[in-house]
Amino acid sequence: MRNWLGNDGNWIVAGLAAAITVPLLSFVAGMPFWIAAIIALLIFAGLVILLAPRRLFEGLDIKSIGSGRIAFARDLLEAAVPFAQRLEVAADAITDRKTATAVRHLAEIAADVFRKVEAKPESANAVRRFLSYYLPRAAEVAEGFAVIEAKRAPDTKQLEEVRTVLVKLEEAFVHYADSLIDEALGTLDTDLRLIQASLKEDIGR
Repeated sequence: MRNWLGNDGNWIVAGLAAAITVPLLSFVAGMPFWIAAIIALLIFAGLVILLAPRRLFEGLDIKSIGSGRIAFARDLLEAAVPFAQRLEVAADAITDRKTATAVRHLAEIAADVFRKVEAKPESANAVRRFLSYYLPRAAEVAEGFAVIEAKRAPDTKQLEEVRTVLVKLEEAFVHYADSLIDEALGTLDTDLRLIQASLKEDIGR
């Protein structure tokens, strides 16, 4: 499954490395156990720090953006991530290939929105409805399809109704993802007109 907002894999890797280090140094290299244990502990601590997952909004200038905006965006993302994960789980459970692909596409769009909001936390409000309403509803609809499909005699009409809703949800997902790009473009159209006007004035075309 996709790593949405980081995980604790660094602790697992560090623990395994430390566990392997002690017997290697003690039995293979003939080093006293207590020395091997100290070295293993240092390796464990070093790997935990070195492999620590990147935190949300790490590297951004909090002062220029505002701690309130970042906190708002963080709350939205952390609440939304479980629903994106549920979309992936539902996609794995759905046997209809076309529908499963559509559900996975919804999860991919959600991940794209997450990345854009993390890169620009001040844009979070533009996709607030997407994160707090459409994404949770999409997860519920996808799970509903999987449940209906799992019946011995699934209602084909009901399945088709769910597919129709998933298509409409995809349109909403794309709309909100693209709205972040449109927002980033800002005054591009105005800038282009001004540049063209200047070029026409200076070089006659």
